[in-house]
Amino acid sequence: MELKKINKNFSVCKVEDLSQIKLQDEFFFIGKTDEELSLVCETGSVPQKTLEREDGWKAFRIQGVLDFSLIGILSKISGILADNQIGIFVVSTYNTDYVLVKEENFEKALSILQENGYKIAD
Repeated sequence: MELKKINKNFSVCKVEDLSQIKLQDEFFFIGKTDEELSLVCETGSVPQKTLEREDGWKAFRIQGVLDFSLIGILSKISGILADNQIGIFVVSTYNTDYVLVKEENFEKALSILQENGYKIAD
C-alpha cells in the first residue's frame, strides 16, 4: 500500500463560525457536531478567531480510492504507530484517509511504516 506525504504544515482548531475559512485553499477539513465546530487547515490559513488551536502537524494520505468494503487499513496503520508511541489525528473523506502526526514524529512514523511494508511517495 502506498502512502503519500503532503508537504504542508497543518493546525487543528476549534472555531466559532465558518466565515473566516479560506474555502479556496487546497486542504481543509470541517467537522461539526452538537458540541463543536472543528477545522483542520494549513497553519498559514488558521482563522484569526479560534477558540483553541494546536499547530505542528504534518500529514500523509493513503493513496488511491478506498472501497468501503475494505477493512482494517487504518487500524493497521494506527496500530503500528501506537506500538511505537506515535499518536495520530485522522480525517477521512469519501475517497481515503488522511493521517496527521505531530511534526517531531513525522519522519519517524514514515520510516516505521516503510519498515512495515508501506511505500512512501513524495
